[in-house]
Amino acid sequence: MTRAGFAALDDELKLLKTVERPAVIRAIAEAREHGDLSENAEYHAAREKQSFIEGRIKELEALLSLAEVIDPARLSGSIKFGATVTILDEETEEEKTYQIVGEAEADIENGLLNIKSPLARALIGKDEGDSIEVKTPGGERGYEVVSVRFV
Repeated sequence: MTRAGFAALDDELKLLKTVERPAVIRAIAEAREHGDLSENAEYHAAREKQSFIEGRIKELEALLSLAEVIDPARLSGSIKFGATVTILDEETEEEKTYQIVGEAEADIENGLLNIKSPLARALIGKDEGDSIEVKTPGGERGYEVVSVRFV
């Protein structure tokens, strides 16, 4: 995982532990004061939210404890984890830029491409100027690697 991805997950974990968890505990306590818990929708909603928060905390703690943080700025050469790659869609002539990141930090809308995705797997090991073919749900797509940076 990249340093930025690690920091984002760590920030989320801190928020859950210091803000969200205490807030839901207060909400449960407040809902209990309203009496009969079997018909108390506020209580059940708060318990459900608490369950989600606790599950996410455990998930984040596990991810962060096993994470290997890689600094892409120390890398160079062909495309690998951490590379920021600009590709040209050979059909539409549209350029897109992605950083290849770990599964936990992937966010395609923000240009963070999961290393396990078909596009990332096709890009690994390629250099500027190389062409690749990727099987997508919409059929085969061709791309050319315009640039490779390690930032």
